[in-house]
Amino acid sequence: MAHKHDPNSKLIAENRQARYHYAIEDDLEAGIVLTGSEVKSLRRGQANIAESYASIEGGELWLINSYIAAYKEAGVFGHEERRRRKLLVSKRQLSNLWQDVGRKGMTIVPLKMYFNDRGRVKLLIGTARGKKLADKRATEAKRDWDRQKQRLLKQSL
Repeated sequence: MAHKHDPNSKLIAENRQARYHYAIEDDLEAGIVLTGSEVKSLRRGQANIAESYASIEGGELWLINSYIAAYKEAGVFGHEERRRRKLLVSKRQLSNLWQDVGRKGMTIVPLKMYFNDRGRVKLLIGTARGKKLADKRATEAKRDWDRQKQRLLKQSL
């Protein structure tokens, strides 16, 4: 992502539960096809990608079940809030994603939606493998230990 001082760069939505439920193997940045009212709504920060996922259908990558709030000033020219949105990736990236999903049984999960330094909406997607309950517990135990370790280091200084 761009530097923090850039006025165009801004985090819109983040899927924080993705790293808890999935082991993220690889991530990549994808463009997204939007209408004007969707971009206006995203500038206000009214989006949710927590329940969404990406799927390859008909040789194209689609973002399914993402929520972008309606922009009321658009009137009749607005958009459907939970419509399928096309994601833009290169053919090589699409074939790699297709192989990961088909052969390795992985899932394509959206991680972050943001405006890049040029003011374009980008989506960070990750290829992920679902975690079992024991894996989730191990991740939680490691996170708790890291927190406690930081507290101990802070107190000793």
